[in-house]
Amino acid sequence: MNPPPPSSLSLTVEAGPGTARLHLAGDLDYDTSDELARGAEQSLEAHPHPTDLHLDCAGLQFCDSTGIATLLMIHRKTTAGAVRLHLDNAPPFLERMLHLTGIRHLFPEHHAKRQAEQAHPGVSSAGPRYRDRP
Repeated sequence: MNPPPPSSLSLTVEAGPGTARLHLAGDLDYDTSDELARGAEQSLEAHPHPTDLHLDCAGLQFCDSTGIATLLMIHRKTTAGAVRLHLDNAPPFLERMLHLTGIRHLFPEHHAKRQAEQAHPGVSSAGPRYRDRP
């Protein structure tokens, strides 16, 4: 029997008081989704009373339907445990998938991004905002 191929998903965990942050890098797909699910579960179990779980997707390069299903599963578990789940730094392809599937609202972004947008009105991660001309 051959060993499984190396994972194309890298998870790095940071923990603070009541908060865990998982940095995702690589591909979130059929072969790697279980790894993310385990990482999220272990992060939640490692804290006595977690309040926030952040999934930092800045290094994510691919996500398929199994990856989306895993994000929804993590959302269900965090909601049941009264933990806020944040999907931070989602790359444009993931933003498109979340919007097309109608689930973007389930994954709030880290407040620092929103604060940066408020500090610089008219500019967002999606590009400049345009006002209607009179």
